[in-house]
Amino acid sequence: MPRITKEDKARNRQNIVDAAGRMFRAQGIDAVGITELMKEAGLTHGGFYNHFASKGELAAEVCSASFAASLGHLEQAVAERDNVASSPLERVVDDYLSAAHRDAPDGGCPSASLVIDAGRHDDSIQRPYAVGVEGYLAGFAGEFAREHDHETTPQQARDRAVLLLSQLVGAMVLARAVRRTQPELSDEILQTCRTHALD
Repeated sequence: MPRITKEDKARNRQNIVDAAGRMFRAQGIDAVGITELMKEAGLTHGGFYNHFASKGELAAEVCSASFAASLGHLEQAVAERDNVASSPLERVVDDYLSAAHRDAPDGGCPSASLVIDAGRHDDSIQRPYAVGVEGYLAGFAGEFAREHDHETTPQQARDRAVLLLSQLVGAMVLARAVRRTQPELSDEILQTCRTHALD
């Protein structure tokens, strides 16, 4: 039997993390079994423990990786500030509260898709979730402070950041919760929050 290379092992681990990211977001951590997860990753069940000691360890890595990717979009919006007419926060709000984000629960930001799981699980999940939330709050507060120059204190910028993130996550959770039975209500939630999130 051929030996697996370090590159193959790293690729397999990444496949597991990617598959878990999609499945955990769409179904919730507890609803995903290791057998189906490994099948989705294109690997055998027994190979899981070559990479992770437990599903909880995997979930913590997924949470960290998902927030890192999501925060990368915020950083990109900030970096493109001078090349786009709308502000970075306007673009973040529009992207976050879009129908495309709502209709793809297996992708996008983990702040809404993993919020219930983070609340139900132990510190190993809550810790990376909290780090991700803090990343968003720092990014939002920095933009609020920049947009209002010296008129906004650090605490005021932080308060606005907390309100904005809470509104984004809450709106997405509600919009997803009613989208199949009341699609008009789901659209209304997104549209209203997109319009007023930065008031």
